Amino acid sequence: MEAASRSPYRIREDFPIFSRMRGPRPLVYLDNAATTQKPRKVLNAIVLYYSNTNANVHRGVYGISIEATELYEGVRRKVANFVDANSWREVVFTRNTTEAINLVAYSYALHKIKRGGKIVITEMEHHSNIVPWQLVAGIKGLRIEAIPITMDGYLDLSSLDNSLRDADMLAIVHASNVLGTINPVKEITKTAKEYGVTVLVDAAQSVPHMPVSFKQIGCDFLAFSGHKMLGPMGVGCLIAREEILESMEPFMGGGEMISEVTLSGSRWNEIPWKFEAGTPSVGDVVGLGAAVEYLQEIGLQWVRRHEEELTRTALQEFSEIPRLRVIGPESVKDRCGLVSFLLSDIHPHDLAEYLDREFNIAVRAGHHCAMPLHTKLGLVATTRASFYIYNTKEEVQLLADGLKQALEYFKA
Repeated sequence: MEAASRSPYRIREDFPIFSRMRGPRPLVYLDNAATTQKPRKVLNAIVLYYSNTNANVHRGVYGISIEATELYEGVRRKVANFVDANSWREVVFTRNTTEAINLVAYSYALHKIKRGGKIVITEMEHHSNIVPWQLVAGIKGLRIEAIPITMDGYLDLSSLDNSLRDADMLAIVHASNVLGTINPVKEITKTAKEYGVTVLVDAAQSVPHMPVSFKQIGCDFLAFSGHKMLGPMGVGCLIAREEILESMEPFMGGGEMISEVTLSGSRWNEIPWKFEAGTPSVGDVVGLGAAVEYLQEIGLQWVRRHEEELTRTALQEFSEIPRLRVIGPESVKDRCGLVSFLLSDIHPHDLAEYLDREFNIAVRAGHHCAMPLHTKLGLVATTRASFYIYNTKEEVQLLADGLKQALEYFKA
């Protein structure tokens, strides 16, 4: 994409949904941490696949099946390049980040960690990086320990060595979907490796928004979702070191993941197909490939800089609104492109409904699938505005204006 085209105003033209109006008001979409909108490049890729190449992959010897397989496996190589994996064989397609983490929980932790072993998480994790470990811990008799957070939204790493010294696995979020905190996962992974700890990084809020290198982080597993990076819902990725995938049991059984089946037993397929049982969501994978291409054309460095500008604008505007409390780090450099906040005593759900009704602004309200984090901060819920490539400073200003008017409306 030409430098002149790297503008949210130009980028918005690629997204049909932004032609949608409510009366005189255009849609102001600020819920990108939940899911992102889709450019025509992605929508067209999906329609073209189903219109011209729809067939099951891998085993068909006829023309369109071979084409579908080439498309499907081509995306695997695109994703490997996008996140700087060592090989396409390290890319496993899943439905989303949640399924990717569950795959690791049941195929790795359940079989590899001995009874009485320990899994370390953090207090800022999404439920998807808490609940799978609790389920496996209950089955296998494992311990779970959480690295605490400070009240200003950072990990308290003072006890990191003690936590990792007798740990078997560390499961940590790269960027918090509530606090916005970007954790130093490369440095934390280095420390974990000194103790022989296996590391999973939840990168759902980082891979779509900044350059992420699987090699440089040095972790064993990296999980993310397609729908948070302009792709369709229903496809995600687990990136995992080849030798670990080779040693793991399958997550699910059925077609595709086998090389031979008899009534007395089965032999598994090679990686990564060993973990992709059944008919895959080929159209969604094709859409993910188009999303990867689109983001690479824009450049992840530009995406990060743009989100920093929007976040800086939001924090500055919010600082001038009375009775507004921002959750998480003050430093923009330590944040991904989202801001969670409280406004006086207005319940976040009421505030989100008001902004939608009066301004056509879409924000998220609730605990954002991070109840332990909210409990730690003494909160029931927060309102969250999250930004992406098509958002503008004017939209951030409109949000700020809406919050000021909400104070008057609710007499807060």
